[in-house]
Amino acid sequence: MASVKELRLRIKSIGNIKQITRAMEMVATTKLRRFQERAIATRPYAEEISTLVQHLAAALGEDLEDQPLFRAGKGERTAVCLVSSDRGLCGPYNSNLFREFEAGLRRLDVLPEALDFFVYGRKGYQYLKSTGRKVERYFTEPELEKIDYRGAARVAAALREGFENGTYKKVLVLHTAFESMVKFVPTWVDFLPIEAASFQSDDDGGRKDSDIILEPDAETIFEHLIPRYLETRIYNGLIQALTSEYASRRMSMKNATEAAGDMQGELKQIYNRKRQEGITKDLLDIVGGAEALR
Repeated sequence: MASVKELRLRIKSIGNIKQITRAMEMVATTKLRRFQERAIATRPYAEEISTLVQHLAAALGEDLEDQPLFRAGKGERTAVCLVSSDRGLCGPYNSNLFREFEAGLRRLDVLPEALDFFVYGRKGYQYLKSTGRKVERYFTEPELEKIDYRGAARVAAALREGFENGTYKKVLVLHTAFESMVKFVPTWVDFLPIEAASFQSDDDGGRKDSDIILEPDAETIFEHLIPRYLETRIYNGLIQALTSEYASRRMSMKNATEAAGDMQGELKQIYNRKRQEGITKDLLDIVGGAEALR
């Protein structure tokens, strides 16, 4: 059983840890709110560009399948882009991501040696290295926390380049989708080739014969617009991953703070009990000594 002095030091140590975890929880909450605002701010642009791409796809009709990014690549390899966190202390965020990563690879009908890996996030890079997988490209600039549209465009360009030059027949992206403050789900995205069916709906027929005049023609606009569309998808995935990371970190630090408080309370009870036992023993010694002197 620990002494009163040891208990006092332990209570103080846990109190210091509690202050740190509470501060980290507050930082995570602030950053979470900031990333949520960025995600909300980019939503109108993402919706508009998706609507425009859908309209142009309807205008192209069957010619859509002739677009190179809408057909399977000429290569025999498959590229997988993994988006993880740069830092730890975010609860099960990375472990859930890596579990889905392994499960997704098992579902793919692809030999392990036919896979190339791209990664954004230090934890993902360390995981791929620890499992003996070769990383084709590790994105470090800018840091994931400082990602902007220009950085996302570079990632999209690197993935698109390998697909267009005939290296890859398919490009997949795995990131964590933010659904709520307590729910974030690792999600696979079929990045390339683009599924033509995703741009076709029952409403497209009316748009195809609309009176809108396009200058230049729809095909030229479409070819210039698709790269922006792919960049938007990557940026949206990175922002969702960041938001999920800080939501998980906030929850983890909150749980750690509460656990430290509970542990501190239990130790204080033991400390008070032992202190009271010591005082009672001292009083009994004094009373016994006084009785002996009589």
